[in-house]
Amino acid sequence: YKAAKKRFDVDEEFKVRAREGVVKLQAGDEEALAAWESLCAASRVEYQKIYDLLSIKGLNERGESFYNPYLVGVIENLERQGLAVESEGATAVFLDGYTNRDGSPLPMLVRKSDGGFNYATTDLAAIRHRVQLDPSDGGEKADRVLYVTDAGQSQHFEMVFAAAKKAGFIAEPISLEHVPFGLVQGEDGKKFATRSGDTVKLKDLLDEAVKIAGEDMKSRMDNPDQELSEALNDVAKTVGIGAVKYADLSMNRESNYKFSYGRMLSLNGNTAPYMLYAYARICGIVRKATGQSEDTKVDWPEASDIIISHDAEKQLVRNLVKLPDILSEVETDLYPNRLCDYLFETSQKFNQFYENCSVNNAETPELKASRLSLCTVSAATIRLLMNLLGIQVVEKL
Repeated sequence: YKAAKKRFDVDEEFKVRAREGVVKLQAGDEEALAAWESLCAASRVEYQKIYDLLSIKGLNERGESFYNPYLVGVIENLERQGLAVESEGATAVFLDGYTNRDGSPLPMLVRKSDGGFNYATTDLAAIRHRVQLDPSDGGEKADRVLYVTDAGQSQHFEMVFAAAKKAGFIAEPISLEHVPFGLVQGEDGKKFATRSGDTVKLKDLLDEAVKIAGEDMKSRMDNPDQELSEALNDVAKTVGIGAVKYADLSMNRESNYKFSYGRMLSLNGNTAPYMLYAYARICGIVRKATGQSEDTKVDWPEASDIIISHDAEKQLVRNLVKLPDILSEVETDLYPNRLCDYLFETSQKFNQFYENCSVNNAETPELKASRLSLCTVSAATIRLLMNLLGIQVVEKL
């Protein structure tokens, strides 16, 4: 793709052939389709490696090509309503409030002068398919559609959503929402890239995070030169990949942020390793207080009545009961960093509770059972939210 883009920018003949190729592909030319399908097949093999690393499952692939059969229908519908008009040989939709820098109306192209279709056309076709078609006809009948892309595409989606509303493709209470995100930068504040200036590959980034996590674990072993066992390698993978996910999701998604392996793998602060160790620590506390072996999966005690005997217990309980409100807020506003902030606050409240309220040496059996319940609920909260962030937890580190 990079080589083709470079040639496209300097070779006029290649540019013409490339554009003609897109038109052929969208028109269903057999030779063009065969070449495209072979590229897709090769790409899927590599994509799957990333999906496996990130534990991503159940994806339903619907690329641009899926909507090709619906593109002509979109144009015809817009033309019938008088919304799509000829503009310098192309077909465009003009929307109120959108202008070029010189004040002239800004067109949203839906068909190019060579007959090819644009991103806006595909997005409008996708909206009709997602919103208007019943599941029995292959659609989703969706009432809320989220578009997660970089912030640079904000105006494009504003115009597409406005056109869809004006054309009657959507109506209340259906919601189309752009969920923009900022840029990942290097520690120098510039584009995140390799020393040679190339874009950093996600797989290389994940592999490096797992490697650093493993090296950190080895450095804390009695024999740092000893190779990690298979089980510890799995833990290193959980910590490394979890650190990358958490570092990304713990930032306000609309802000640019500086990528740093050191910060994301730190055991201090609002990081995945910190949360993973917090969870493992609670597991250790419960094992010790209930006489369980360190080599077995934690058997969480039954819930008991909560007794408040110290302010630290009260503060922990007040924090834990916020969970439904936090989840509702994130579901509405789509800022996962608020989950991370709440996770960090929960772990800090638990630490204050544990420092002031002994579990194993509680004054009465009832107070011990109460504090074990607080441990159980705290662990369950951390486990739930880490899983929502796509991060596995481990019971021992």
